[in-house]
Amino acid sequence: MAGGRALLLLLVSALLVQIRASEPLLYESFDEDFEGSWIVSKKDDYQGVWKHAKSDGHEDYGLLVSEKARKYAIIKELDQPVTLKDGTVVLQFEVRLQNGLECGGAYIKYIRPQDAGWDAKEFDNETPYTIMFGPDKCGSTNKVHFILKHKNPKTGKYVEHHLKFPPSVPYDKLSHVYTAILKPDNEVRILIDGEEKKKANFLSADDFEPALIPSKTIPDPDDKKPEDWDERAKIPDPDATKPDDWDEDAPMEIEDEDATKPEGWLDDEPEEIDDPEAAKPEDWDDEEDGEWEAPKIDNPKCEEAPGCGEWKRPMKQNPAYKGKWHAPLIDNPSYKGIWKPQEIPNPEYFELDKPDFDPIAAIGIEIWTMQDGILFDNILIADDEKVATSILEKTWKPKYDVEKEKEKAEEAAANADGLSEFQKKVFDVLYKIADVPFLAPYKTKIIDVIEKGEKQPNITIGILISVVVVFVTVLFRILFGGKKPVAPVKPTVEAKKPKVTETDGAGSSGDKDEKEDEKEETAAPRRRSRRET
Repeated sequence: MAGGRALLLLLVSALLVQIRASEPLLYESFDEDFEGSWIVSKKDDYQGVWKHAKSDGHEDYGLLVSEKARKYAIIKELDQPVTLKDGTVVLQFEVRLQNGLECGGAYIKYIRPQDAGWDAKEFDNETPYTIMFGPDKCGSTNKVHFILKHKNPKTGKYVEHHLKFPPSVPYDKLSHVYTAILKPDNEVRILIDGEEKKKANFLSADDFEPALIPSKTIPDPDDKKPEDWDERAKIPDPDATKPDDWDEDAPMEIEDEDATKPEGWLDDEPEEIDDPEAAKPEDWDDEEDGEWEAPKIDNPKCEEAPGCGEWKRPMKQNPAYKGKWHAPLIDNPSYKGIWKPQEIPNPEYFELDKPDFDPIAAIGIEIWTMQDGILFDNILIADDEKVATSILEKTWKPKYDVEKEKEKAEEAAANADGLSEFQKKVFDVLYKIADVPFLAPYKTKIIDVIEKGEKQPNITIGILISVVVVFVTVLFRILFGGKKPVAPVKPTVEAKKPKVTETDGAGSSGDKDEKEDEKEETAAPRRRSRRET
């Protein structure tokens, strides 16, 4: 009898454990209005209005960023702090950038316990957090952040540790789910829409910057390089002299005296002629627009001839050219190597078996964005990956499938004017190229070119070639050296600018610039200005 009772208690305990394991530690679906459970910051900087709104095309509600160019801050305090030290913890939430994201954040801050007397209405960018996670895009920044604030036990100071080479933000207006899985073996995995995009180890210096565990030694800040320290590995040979027959003034190229003018060369024909089909516009005003001149076209007579215009002898390499003379380099007998200060013990060094995570006492959204239409939904904290996957499948997947089908239908209807499926794949690859770490100095320029190409699908191939040329050039210089900077990437198209008249109107400068860009890309000039010769 006693044994049966013990078995029953064991089964009940196992069932309770199973029920608990199947429940999230926190789940916010926004099925109900957020007022009452979430607290909007009362700080003056945060004027953005949060709304309880439906996701476009769905009956599902979320927390909406409703205005452009505003700062937003809202926080929800947990009933009990969530510890991150013992087992698996899953941080997951859904974001839909309904109007895209040109410049702004859509991340969540997982707030650590605050000092006594702290008021949630004071939540702002200075409020200490444990983890910051989620998408952020502006200028050269395009990443899904994962930042851990960790306390150095030696100094007592908190240090921000950023995940190296995080995944990029998806470039569309669909719903996406961002998941961070923290494992007890120090592993962290970043998933987008349930697909793993990044795996890292909290204690690896290769995965976080700066590393959680400081180096054992540091360069001695008081050590100074001796004045007679010679770091030159090679020096000009002091005994070398310029040869008597070395002509520094000889040009690199000279005319080819053996060249002769090709037979049939049309000396009296210009390379370009006025377009005979062009006509002066009826509304052309000579006083306002200047004397009208017909546009030029290639002279058709030159197409069949070897050339037109004044013939000149071609240039060839000068066999006498030697350039500026320099003494040859020899090994420096005084060379001592590159000087480095001596290493001393790092006073901030400590050993660590696993991160000393602070608990999560609240979740907050504190962002500054130029876009509206950012919708947060299905915010989850769980200690079971299956729970997170189950909620993703039930809440996000059906919406995403509907949005994806709608997107495909819109593409099919507008593929004549918009991006084809092939072009979208090309641009997806180009964005990934832009995220390659060694291209970081050129990332802003590359992304600018790619985004311009998305607005002008007819130059897709030109954009592809431009970005690939930059990629290969930088890679070549990394492998083989070189000091010349890479030239800025430019699309192989010239935008014709219309004549713009000054108007008075409301709207942000960003809106105005965007509209002007659209005009430049789609409008043809009404009048042709004088051709520069």
